[in-house]
Amino acid sequence: MPVPLFETRLAQSESDVRAAQRLRHQVFVQELGATAGGISEEIEADRFDPTAQHLLLLDISRHAADQVVGVYRLLDAEGAARAGGFYTDSEFDLTPLHASGKRLLELGRSCILAPYRGSAALLHLWAGIERYVQEASIDLLFGVASFHGTDTLAHQQALSHLQHAHRAPLALCPTARGPQPRLLPADQVDRVAAMRGTPALIKSYLKLGGCVGSGVYIDHGFNTIDVCMVLDVAQVPPSQSQMIARGQMA
Repeated sequence: MPVPLFETRLAQSESDVRAAQRLRHQVFVQELGATAGGISEEIEADRFDPTAQHLLLLDISRHAADQVVGVYRLLDAEGAARAGGFYTDSEFDLTPLHASGKRLLELGRSCILAPYRGSAALLHLWAGIERYVQEASIDLLFGVASFHGTDTLAHQQALSHLQHAHRAPLALCPTARGPQPRLLPADQVDRVAAMRGTPALIKSYLKLGGCVGSGVYIDHGFNTIDVCMVLDVAQVPPSQSQMIARGQMA
């Protein structure tokens, strides 16, 4: 694959949004086996898309019709009100976040085309989010991030480590809806194995000072185990913010 030339921008047209939805279909449906949501033969869409912003990651070295290689959906409180709530509301009780008085931004539907994973692609998406956060004066980022599959035993080390070591403070801690899996006691967690089994997106939240809500949500429709990530913008270490700006992340 040629060296990518990354660029990020918000969707500016219906065709941009369709490009994001086609990529989501390719990753979530064709690759990962999702069956829920508004799925057609070509796109993955839902009722939150029309009131959200869609952050696009483009590789401008590719053919013009095929440049979108990563996406992130950004939904603020005003957009959520028009959609009837945040997407995450269906999986986690967000009462502490709503009561915080902070300006909220939900991050969701994140995906990157397979050949670009492990590259600087995710970092470029974070840089785009950071610019949006500054321009919109956002205080708090949140949203679900996922482990592939619905077998909690396969991810028991990582899930247990997140709950014991990275739980959000009570005042900002969403709580998962539904029955909960068995977790390991803290003294039985192998931290190295746990971090090895933690998806890159979740690790990127943690590096920025993020934390997780209480519990997990088993999303059978999307074939995932979801945790709710919470990131107080004021708590992001300046060093990490500067690294994102420079195209790096420790």
